[in-house]
Amino acid sequence: MTERSAWAPAGHVTGELLVATPMTGEPFEHAVVLVLHHDEEGAHGLVLNQPLDAGVDVVLPEWQPFVTSPGVLFRGGPVGMDTAMGLVSVPGHDPGDPPLGTQLLFGGIGLVDLDAPAPLVVPELGAFRIFVGYSGWGPGQLDGEIRQGAWYVIPREPRDPFHEDTSELWREVLLRQRSAVSFATTWTPDADQN
Repeated sequence: MTERSAWAPAGHVTGELLVATPMTGEPFEHAVVLVLHHDEEGAHGLVLNQPLDAGVDVVLPEWQPFVTSPGVLFRGGPVGMDTAMGLVSVPGHDPGDPPLGTQLLFGGIGLVDLDAPAPLVVPELGAFRIFVGYSGWGPGQLDGEIRQGAWYVIPREPRDPFHEDTSELWREVLLRQRSAVSFATTWTPDADQN
């Protein structure tokens, strides 16, 4: 698999990963974002590697027993911090026939209705995480950021959205690339050491 060039036009990157380049600052420094939707009207996604120091039971106690390890809330991005989204893996399901309480997006990945009764939804799920907030871009904004070099666009592997050790996700995604992109893991702000 090869990544798209960070400076090439993005096209639509729904279902792919946006991996922050070394020049990307807060709130996306070392972020890995799963793009849930991208078209001419904008884009939105979820940061996969920013766990919070709060269990799911703080906001949605009925879902706590069912979330994938490490069992905490994740910060999906800086937008809508008063909203929660349930990201799920539902392997082997026909997109036209999603499990009860879910909306399939692409490649066995979907969103779960957090207002649905958890015991009715959970039996169909392969993995499940809850995100507070999301990442959003207006029309053309994400394309511009990719052209400016803020993001590497990299194909998603099935394990990425529910990676157990999210502290290493940014590094692991870059290191598996068979190009100069993998060298980004050695970048330092000290120009003399690059």
